[in-house]
Amino acid sequence: MKVLVTGSNGQLGRDVVLLLENEGHSVLACDRDQMNITNQAQCNEVVSSFHPEVVIHCAAYTAVDAAETDIDGAYKVNAVGTRNVAVAAEKTGAKLIYISTDYVFDGKSVDPYQEYDNTNPQSVYGKSKRAGEWLVQSLSSRWFVVRTSWVYGLYGNNFVKTMLKLGQEKPKLQVVHDQKGSPTYTVDLAGFLMELMATEMYGIYHASNSGTCTWYEFTQAIFEEAQTTGGVSIQAKLEPCTTEQFPRPAPRPVNSVMDHMSIRTNDLTDLRPWRDGLKDFIFSLSETKQL
Repeated sequence: MKVLVTGSNGQLGRDVVLLLENEGHSVLACDRDQMNITNQAQCNEVVSSFHPEVVIHCAAYTAVDAAETDIDGAYKVNAVGTRNVAVAAEKTGAKLIYISTDYVFDGKSVDPYQEYDNTNPQSVYGKSKRAGEWLVQSLSSRWFVVRTSWVYGLYGNNFVKTMLKLGQEKPKLQVVHDQKGSPTYTVDLAGFLMELMATEMYGIYHASNSGTCTWYEFTQAIFEEAQTTGGVSIQAKLEPCTTEQFPRPAPRPVNSVMDHMSIRTNDLTDLRPWRDGLKDFIFSLSETKQL
């Protein structure tokens, strides 16, 4: 298939491009230099000239805390940029996959969030991504909205890499133990997106590695896998703490756990347990000399 990927230099975008190319798809990888999504004319020109069958829209403004003061910047990319991509994709008849986030929920539910539960984003980032969802649903006739959470991968900065660095440098490390969710390895998410794009099972999907943990439990697992799989020496003493002890500009969902009802009801392949993904990621870091 002919697939255009936005945000191709990002953490998820790079793994999506690599996987699609390895599987023999014709891919146009677009970062800001190839296609500035906030420029509608440029979006129309690039998309129409390539004429993709699928557009996977990974490009996003993801600086969660910065968005609290850079409101226009967040909406320009996540809302206006998404509108531009949706309009351009619709003109060529392409399917559109929009990558969204657990931040569209307020995190106050005691149960995992299902795809068609009411959203109630609390942060500017979450609100701007929800705006992108609305625009995709109203402007595209062949759309998938894929919400994911706690994403990490080989390319770019992420929580796993940060914890590995701090774990080797700091004598003590405090990590919040009152926020829970599902870590998601970009390679596994990319695999799901490739399966999804071949279907016409349009709608909203929740896609993260299966199982749940807190950030503290995730860090424990990172350190354990780094020592056993990667042979890394971790010196930091890990301690749990509360969200209140580490206030951030943007509120974080206390409960980011998302139920994968759409994956089940459409008989698609669910993502593997998060610990298995983490183990493979640590191995990849070791193989690429990033540990």
